[in-house]
Amino acid sequence: MRSALPGFAIAIAVLVAGLLFAFTVGRYPVSLTELMQVLTAKLTGGRSSVSQAVESVIMQVRGPRVLAAAMVGAALAVAGTAFQGLFRNPLVSPDILGASSGAALGAVVGIFFSLGVVAIQALAFAGGLFAVAAVYLIGSAMRTRDPILVLVLTGVVVGSLLGAGVGLVKYLADPYNQLPAMTFWLLGSLSAASAADLLPLFGPVALGTSVLIALRWRMNVMSLPEEEARALGVSTGPLRIAIVAAATLTTSASVATAGIIGWVGLVVPHLARALVGPDFAKLIPAAAILGGGYLLLIDTLARTVAEVEIPLGILTAVIGTPFFIWLLTGMQRNWS
Repeated sequence: MRSALPGFAIAIAVLVAGLLFAFTVGRYPVSLTELMQVLTAKLTGGRSSVSQAVESVIMQVRGPRVLAAAMVGAALAVAGTAFQGLFRNPLVSPDILGASSGAALGAVVGIFFSLGVVAIQALAFAGGLFAVAAVYLIGSAMRTRDPILVLVLTGVVVGSLLGAGVGLVKYLADPYNQLPAMTFWLLGSLSAASAADLLPLFGPVALGTSVLIALRWRMNVMSLPEEEARALGVSTGPLRIAIVAAATLTTSASVATAGIIGWVGLVVPHLARALVGPDFAKLIPAAAILGGGYLLLIDTLARTVAEVEIPLGILTAVIGTPFFIWLLTGMQRNWS
């Protein structure tokens, strides 16, 4: 069995590069020396020699956004890894069971009623969890030999219904104030991320990721056909619920904070699998590290490549589509 150390080294290098770029590149450039001085002073309790303006840019402007981008990227990558393994399908993404559609509906309803940011995020979070719960209840009510296929098909149907609800709310919204806010949120952005968003994001992401890491060995068994997994003594039903709940928790928290950001949970698991192999004990942490670095780089591009900030969903699609086509041609035989 090959060593995963080189793969982890590459993933960590991507994360470090993403952190450095995110902190130093922007409308107000910050040198690496200034960044190191400020961070060292904060960690040691000392005082730095940099100006107050530079320190404010690092700690108050970019700091919360950088941490939020790293957590959202890691959460989407981990959720995508879990769903791809659970459904034994390399084309599955975190929103396969309607989590993103449910969160989107909750958010646009909050914007429609002019609620505060916290209330909008809470509605988005609740909408994502409700959507997946509905999908799972409907799918479980159908007696079939292939419960995974039923879940996927139910997720597509429920997601389409929720998407219609989003369209209806957008149609009824004020075209001058509410509709632009809904459209911008649905395209994904971290421009409004603040220190107050970090704790509500960190809690669900840490909890969901911890559950998936704790179930890593059983997830390896779940990658086998249903009959083989049961023959090995795994209770596939309760385990499937636990995996879906944990992955949905991280997805809903991410969507509630940053909006709809596609392709991260689809492309990054493939990259992580190419680096460390299919063993979930290595794959989940590698995907989290790589996903955080990937979204940091994307977010830095989003706020620097043009005069106006580009929504993250657009950039991830532009970069992810051709890259994923290349992955499909080069990695088709490596999927296991």
